[in-house]
Amino acid sequence: MRIPLIADDYPNLSQARTWGAPSGASTLLADAQFRLRSTSYWTMNCLWSLAGLSPVVYHAASVLLHVLNAWLVLAMARAWPATRGAAFYAAVFFAVHEGHQEAVMWFSAISELLMFLFGIGALVCWARKRPAASAALFALALLSKESAVILLPLFLLCAAPREWKRLWPHAALCALALASIAASRSNSFRFSDGSFSLAAPFWITLPLSLARLLWIWGWPALALIFAVASRDARRAAITALAWMAIALVPYSFLTYSTRIPSRQTYLASAGLALVFGLAAAHWREAWPGRRRLLAAVFALMLAHNAIYLWTRKRAQFVERAAPTDQLIALARRTSAPIFMQCFPLPDIVANEAVRLAAGRPPESLLWTKAAANSRPDAVAFCYRGGK
Repeated sequence: MRIPLIADDYPNLSQARTWGAPSGASTLLADAQFRLRSTSYWTMNCLWSLAGLSPVVYHAASVLLHVLNAWLVLAMARAWPATRGAAFYAAVFFAVHEGHQEAVMWFSAISELLMFLFGIGALVCWARKRPAASAALFALALLSKESAVILLPLFLLCAAPREWKRLWPHAALCALALASIAASRSNSFRFSDGSFSLAAPFWITLPLSLARLLWIWGWPALALIFAVASRDARRAAITALAWMAIALVPYSFLTYSTRIPSRQTYLASAGLALVFGLAAAHWREAWPGRRRLLAAVFALMLAHNAIYLWTRKRAQFVERAAPTDQLIALARRTSAPIFMQCFPLPDIVANEAVRLAAGRPPESLLWTKAAANSRPDAVAFCYRGGK
């Protein structure tokens, strides 16, 4: 809650003030690129109207969404007999697992949380034979992020083939989302800047990222399941592994790294949580006399994830927030122009941070030496390693 807003948060909030407002709804939904992030803009605009630029409110919203998503993991696991006994353990693991927490700690990744909320909510409604509610939530999931189209294969994974025909509304909505993505190829920054390409080495990125996602707790959980668990548990574990792999597919075509960013493993982590839950449930049922040992393992898992989050992860996010936080502090202390000698983030981040947090126009930032020389009253700003 005490971490400042970070980098892209400022331009995203600035854009949401226009795109996410009721008056901008028609323009947003008419844009082939940005309409697939509509729920993020709507949420950001509502929070801005509620609290302005208060970081604690935005972080609280992310945490609340994560809490709801953990309950959805519980509901999803209870919807199928093979994972019903694993539901509690899976939900607790999903809630504290450090691997996907970038989606919670960085507010601009709220699209991952919203996609999960609406997508898994749609899956739970569909499993409970509520097709209209499922289709409506599925549509909102598709309006949360482009990668939400991968939810349809996940639905097919969870359903028996004889039930696939019930998914025709979801398939139709997915086709519309794919058409929107195709229509945005000419102006989408993801396609134009080369950060996404079908020629990317997905055969390296996907297995490497899957192996990293299973570390640490997934690997021993799989070993336990395949060594001593029942055939049904092994089948459920294979389905959970397939869930993880499918959920990672859209991000396996990134060109800037062969490691998928942790925020983009949020949906895949539901499969990891099921693997851990299946292992814990088998232990509880097979060795009832060793429940104290299971409790000790559970406590170790909780401690490992919480400590890692509060030390290494938190330090990383404080460091990522430092450049804009220090620039804002300087802009509030002086009314003079600021010569940006060195800034590690795109210009738009600095411009919007100063505009929103310090109430100063972007023109008060001077980006070239010639501009600075024309203003002898300018003060210099240079961010180097936290200084």
